[in-house]
Amino acid sequence: VQLVESGGGLVQAGGSLRLSCAASGSTGSITTMGWYRQAPGKQRELVARVTFRGGSTNYADSVKGRFTISRDNAENTVYLQMNSLKPEDTAVYYCNAVQMIIGPMSRDYWGQGTQVTVSS
Repeated sequence: VQLVESGGGLVQAGGSLRLSCAASGSTGSITTMGWYRQAPGKQRELVARVTFRGGSTNYADSVKGRFTISRDNAENTVYLQMNSLKPEDTAVYYCNAVQMIIGPMSRDYWGQGTQVTVSS
């Protein structure tokens, strides 16, 4: 599975950005896709994720009400709409996909990361 991200960039505080992540290759049995981020000197953290079956979503408390994750199952693509951006949202954002292998075993795939910088 290959994940290609797009949509990062530089924006002023209060602005918006939309990230996209398209999965290609052997995409069968992908159950969940989402976004993580990692700021300098900090651990990678979950931002939001969505299940492909049912569309259940999870958000980090810090982005609830500002970010919205959505998916296009037919295109194996996930989007992250980020509104009311804050300087503390500045980080490299990584797309993640979880693919079921056998039984409870799964495999994680990661994109190359896209930089989001929010200026104050």
